Amino acid sequence: MRVFHGVDELREAAGTHLGYSPWHMVTQEQVDLFAEATGDHQWIHVDPERAKDGPFGGTIAHGYLTLSIVPMLVWQVYAVEGIRMGVNYGSDKVRYPAPVPVGSRVRAGVELRSVEPGSGGYQVRSTVTVEIEGSPKPGCVAEVVSVVVP
Repeated sequence: MRVFHGVDELREAAGTHLGYSPWHMVTQEQVDLFAEATGDHQWIHVDPERAKDGPFGGTIAHGYLTLSIVPMLVWQVYAVEGIRMGVNYGSDKVRYPAPVPVGSRVRAGVELRSVEPGSGGYQVRSTVTVEIEGSPKPGCVAEVVSVVVP
């Protein structure tokens, strides 16, 4: 975990790779709960028996599930002390280069692109790459924007 002491210190790190989160296991329970929350019950996500004969050889995480765990993973990479609040502001670009099989482990690598005044605080732009253990392609690459308020 990298800790920045205020926004100015975070700004100095712009243009650098901040590190990697610990590995996180993607479970069928997590996928099923996401399906319940979103109403997306497609069989490639929630039917392990049918998915065995499908294109991926088993169930896979929803793309949006993979994206939804980005904040959790990023919070394990770095923190900024001395801020009142940090919120998700959006994503400029999201891609899913490879499916994330249930039972696989993922982690996030974070490259801090910029920290600029805006939106009532500072807009923090990062490229987050969700790697799949043992896979040559990532499960998700997202250009994310957060706002931190000192």
